Parts: sequence; C-alpha cells; structure tokens
Amino acid sequence: MGILFIFIYLFIVFTVIEINSSIFVATGLDRKVARFQVISMLTGTGFTTGESELIIDHPVRRRLGAFLILFGAFSLAVIISAITQLLSDTFYTMEIAYTAGALLVILFTLRLPGVKNRLSEKLKSEMEETYELADLPIRDVLLMEDDDEVREISISEESRFAGKMFDEIVGIEDDLILLFIKRGDINIRNKAYQTEIEPGDRLVLYGSNPLIDDKFKDA
Repeated sequence: MGILFIFIYLFIVFTVIEINSSIFVATGLDRKVARFQVISMLTGTGFTTGESELIIDHPVRRRLGAFLILFGAFSLAVIISAITQLLSDTFYTMEIAYTAGALLVILFTLRLPGVKNRLSEKLKSEMEETYELADLPIRDVLLMEDDDEVREISISEESRFAGKMFDEIVGIEDDLILLFIKRGDINIRNKAYQTEIEPGDRLVLYGSNPLIDDKFKDA
C-alpha cells in the first residue's frame, strides 16, 4: 500500500504540473515554456533564464508560481516521509486516490476548448481590471502583433542619420514610433522628435520589425 501511495502521489504531482501549465498557457505563455517553468518552480531548481522573467513580471503567473514553490516543498516532504514509512500501515491510499481522481477531472476540464477560451478571457479581463499596465511585461503591453518589436538602435560616427531629426528619416505613414533618445546619461523623451540625432545616440524604437531593419540597416 505504501508503494501504491507513492505512485498515486507522484501522479498527483504530474497532474498539478499539467493543470498549472494549462493555466499559464491561458495567460498567453507558450506551452513548452510553461511546462518547463512549472517544473522548475515545483522542484525549486530556479533556472535564471530570460523565460523566468515572463513569470516574475506577470501578476497572475507570479501567484501561480508562489503556489507551485510551496506545493513542491510540501510534496518533497510527503514523498520522503512516505518512503521512510513503507512498512507502515498508516497510508491513506483511498483518500489520496480520490484526490488524484479529482485533479484528473480538473485537468481534462481545462483541456476542453470552450473552457480554455473562457479561462483565457477571464484572466485577461481580470488583468485589465485589477492591474496597471506598469505591472505587466512589455511583451503583453506593446507587442500585439507578430512583427512588433521594441529595439535600440545605436548611431555610429559615420551614420547618415547624424544631424537629422526623426521625422526626416521616418514618414508619418510608417508604422514606427520613437519612444526616446538615449544620450549618455540623459533620456530625451518629450522633445525626441524635435531633437537632432547625434553620433553616439541610441534610439529606442517601437514598431514593425521589418520596417526597423529597412530604415536603420546602416545606422
């Protein structure tokens, strides 16, 4: 019964991984990235990759991450305790089996197309009502299209853009916005469009990735 208990509990852990992965996907995260980060948090591995910022910078994912870290610590203690008591008759195998069954039902429910769509809409709606845009990562706030990008362009000494203003480089009809100019320790924002670009400046642009490549390929 002790070995059965351990297998059932491991099944619960794997089901929790899939449930939380599905919820992360509903917030807009790629499934492969979601599953890897869920396992990382559950095991306390703590991979410090760029992908982890997608969790930390997102309010809803951050809550789920806190649960996974706590659940992982609890699960480790339970499994260790179970292994040390393999000869004991105190396992609550039936109770844990019911828990596993309930989690399996939740997982299958989250995988239903209608439920996935409603959950995704609900999470997005909650974020819009509860959180300021400043709480969200750039990816969720600005990068709405596949080609959208925020990029920094450095102006070299020989650049043909030196001495020009941004309006002389990019037309009104172009899908490209100058957010601000970095000039040393100064960020020029409110007069960025009326400021002549100088060598050494760094332009922080927001817009279409192909257009940025086309306009500033020889910056």
